[in-house]
Amino acid sequence: MKSLLLVIFIAFSIGVCAQSGTDVIDLKEIQRIETFLASDEMRGRRAGTPDIDKAADFISSEFRKIGLQPVNGNSYLQEFVMLRPKLLELKYKANDADVDSKGIIVITSQTELNVNEKSGYEMVEIKAGESLSQRARDIIGSKKNTIAYVDQSFEQNFSRLTSLNRQIFKSDHNTIFILGSQPKEFKIKADHQFESIRFANVVGMIPGKSRKTEHVIFSAHYDHVGIGKPVNGDSIYNGANDDAAGTTAVIALADHFKKLNNNQRTLIFAAFTAEEIGGYGSQYFSRQYNPKSIVAMFNIEMIGTESKWGKNSAFITGFEKTDMGQILQNNLKNSTFTFQPDPYPQQNLFYRSDNATLARLGVPAHTISTAKMENEPHYHKPSDEVETLDLNNMREIIKAIAISAKSIISGKDTPSRVIPESLR
Repeated sequence: MKSLLLVIFIAFSIGVCAQSGTDVIDLKEIQRIETFLASDEMRGRRAGTPDIDKAADFISSEFRKIGLQPVNGNSYLQEFVMLRPKLLELKYKANDADVDSKGIIVITSQTELNVNEKSGYEMVEIKAGESLSQRARDIIGSKKNTIAYVDQSFEQNFSRLTSLNRQIFKSDHNTIFILGSQPKEFKIKADHQFESIRFANVVGMIPGKSRKTEHVIFSAHYDHVGIGKPVNGDSIYNGANDDAAGTTAVIALADHFKKLNNNQRTLIFAAFTAEEIGGYGSQYFSRQYNPKSIVAMFNIEMIGTESKWGKNSAFITGFEKTDMGQILQNNLKNSTFTFQPDPYPQQNLFYRSDNATLARLGVPAHTISTAKMENEPHYHKPSDEVETLDLNNMREIIKAIAISAKSIISGKDTPSRVIPESLR
């Protein structure tokens, strides 16, 4: 009887794979792609260096071989330029008195900026008890000339806002953060010089059949931290799990869905740059689309190791924020794979990966991961190499993503939208 049941189970499993097409997700291909992206030749794929260009060329060649349609003309590269500001002079007068410039942060792409109370800037407050970083990002994202007065309770953390000014997009809008209350009269003078840095996402697509204007995104970041402090003589931080694993999944899924060729909604496959230095690649990508046209985003981050529940499992960040996780689970009900809610809610992972920009705009954009946040021994270390990964389990995760996405891709299911934090 046990033998008969085993035969039935194996036959059923083969049938599920054949029906969904996931049997074409080949382990040798996963190993080939992963091994190349995490090789020493890539020198850690640091964004903004020549090293990452090799990875971008490889991903582009894979997209071309698969037969994806380029999003920008004939190129899979979604190129953009960011500015690295260097402050030359900053003066701030309030009610005709000089104020220490340590209490002011100016974010601008203008070489010379002069602002006073008559300049027409919107005045807002960041109040005690609010999330300083989140409010600051929202204010910058509003694309308005804004002065934000930051409550004195943030005095110890105010300087952290300078991280938002390390690299910036060229913009016609300026944001100024001032620690303290709004004066009746003020003058701000800021002079900068800028260094331009070129970045590139790699993006391809499979046009939908009946719902071309509705988009489903599969994404991962392909950059890592590059060359760093040597550990046991090794200075190359290969980033096999973080996030060559996710990028490998995106390429494998692109190949899978292209061979199926039955997607009703348009599928977009994106490898983001500059996640490790601020998430700039996904931010730029998100600006190219109307968020209302994006039905779902599957962002894939660190799936090369077992989750805390063991094999054949992964978690979804922000599981409770939409019903997308429930849809995925329902599509997996005949498999042995399970998606779990994020077990690390206190770490706010939902807003810490490349899904965050679109999620803040209401898109059901979630990250799928197996990272054990309490114990990832190779995280951001030279030891994050292919040999530390479980490629068989990684293949099962990729297959589970493919199967679980089928009703969204077909148009049968449409996940609910994320409610902005400000409206909760």
